[in-house]
Amino acid sequence: ETFFWTFCDDYIELVKDRAYGGRDNPVAPEAAASARAALRLALDVQLRLLAPVLCYSAEEVWSWFKQGSVHKAAWPSVDELSSAAGDSAVLDAVGAALAGVRKAKSDAKLGMRAEVSSITFAGPAETLDRVRSGEADLRAAGKVTGLAYADADAFEVRDAQLIPPPPKN
Repeated sequence: ETFFWTFCDDYIELVKDRAYGGRDNPVAPEAAASARAALRLALDVQLRLLAPVLCYSAEEVWSWFKQGSVHKAAWPSVDELSSAAGDSAVLDAVGAALAGVRKAKSDAKLGMRAEVSSITFAGPAETLDRVRSGEADLRAAGKVTGLAYADADAFEVRDAQLIPPPPKN
């Protein structure tokens, strides 16, 4: 269950702009297709894993994009996922950065649509390299326009400058 909610809160938020083709920032068709394929695979596997516990919900969602019953589908195997495996530490690092962006917005009592005009991610070089590899998705999900990196012993988010969204009419 923890994995599922982390997946929803972090991964889906990070890739949805790319999967939709980048509404604000045009995305290469291959990048959009890759994001959609990864989301489809993740949903497929998670539904099969959750089906014994969330019987009716899993069956309903399965019917939206698959034929037959999720309860008759094969259990997920390592082999089917090994070709799609990436570095899970990247999601952990970029997810921590996104959590820091969300916290800065929440601490400022602003909604998640607020723009981040400037923010600094500080941490060990290896962690910052992982954040950089997901930077485009992080910028889109967090509405980050200005970003800097700094060395530190542990990962932290510093100096967030926020711009509230315009009021709705």
